[in-house]
Amino acid sequence: MAEDQAHDQEPISRMLLRVLLTKVARDPYPSATMMDTVEELLTPDTAQIYARLLLARIEEDEFPSLDMIDRVRNLV
Repeated sequence: MAEDQAHDQEPISRMLLRVLLTKVARDPYPSATMMDTVEELLTPDTAQIYARLLLARIEEDEFPSLDMIDRVRNLV
C-alpha cells in the first residue's frame, strides 16, 4: 500500500524513465526509439545512471553497437 502511494507521488515522466531504463538494461538490442525517449527524459542525476548502463553494455559486448558508443559520447 505504501509503495502504491509512493508511485502515486512519482511524476509519470520519472516512472516512464524508470521502466524504459529497465527495458534498455534487459533487452539485448534496445530500439533507437526507446533510447531516444530515455534521452529526452533524462535529468542530470539520471544521465549518469543511463551512461553507466550503456557503458556496461558496451563493455560486455564483443562487438559493441556504434550507436551505443555514440550515445555515451554525447552524454559526456
